[in-house]
Amino acid sequence: MSIRVVETIADLRAAVAGARREGATIGFVPTMGALHAGHARLVEVAREETDFVVVSIFVNPTQFGPKEDFSRYPRTLESDLAICGDAGAALVFTPSVEAIYPPSPGPRTYVEVPGLSDILEGASRPGHFRGVATVVMKLFQMVQPDVAFFGRKDFQQLRVIEKMTSDLDLPVRIRPVATVRESDGLAMSSRNRYLDDAQRKAATVLSRALRAAENAVTAGERDADRVRQILVETIESESSALLDYAEVADAATLEALARISPGQPAVALLAARVGPARLIDNAILPEVVEDADQGPQE
Repeated sequence: MSIRVVETIADLRAAVAGARREGATIGFVPTMGALHAGHARLVEVAREETDFVVVSIFVNPTQFGPKEDFSRYPRTLESDLAICGDAGAALVFTPSVEAIYPPSPGPRTYVEVPGLSDILEGASRPGHFRGVATVVMKLFQMVQPDVAFFGRKDFQQLRVIEKMTSDLDLPVRIRPVATVRESDGLAMSSRNRYLDDAQRKAATVLSRALRAAENAVTAGERDADRVRQILVETIESESSALLDYAEVADAATLEALARISPGQPAVALLAARVGPARLIDNAILPEVVEDADQGPQE
């Protein structure tokens, strides 16, 4: 498919305005590049559900901490553009840092989503979600999409963006898309490129831990602490993995749960370091129809 690449906000807006004049609905997939099949799926779903798909490729410096991997984050623009074209994107926006964050007198304006931004990834990476929310808000203002597509692999990020969009009455519908996995269960991630063969094999412990948690709930386990312990024990069984956190939380608020209960969807969330890569993964736990300890009511 023919694909156009623009670098300036003016060219982006002109292209989107032209599509709107023709009656097109605008889909948007924000990325940091180093694209893989998970990103391609986002673009494919966007193409199925909207008329004109914009993909942004921008490695956002404000969501990286001072000791994180901003400088070595993979930048693979040529292959990224090929993936975007094959998946059905119409336009790719590749701005410079100066375009997104032009020089400005005095302190910058940031967007913050308190609460959701302070736990889990936010606790491990202070300031991360302030950077995410700010750049997504800026991109929404630049693209002005009807629908924006986000992967469920970054589950907390998805919840942060959903809350920001709702709280600020943004005219954008957030469309979650299921995590894409390798055949062995490893969630696709741009940071998987950091792993050698042995580390790549060890990294599957994250998805194995999530399956163990799912199996426990299916078998009747309702104690969230016990499910957390299953996550921890599984990760710790892999000597190459260093656990950051393992949580069982309310799927809407991400507040830690004491018990997995009917009518309250729960999610298991993990972060662990394997070799040079810090990896995250999650799984919505099986729906609980009735309390396993009580059985059906008469």
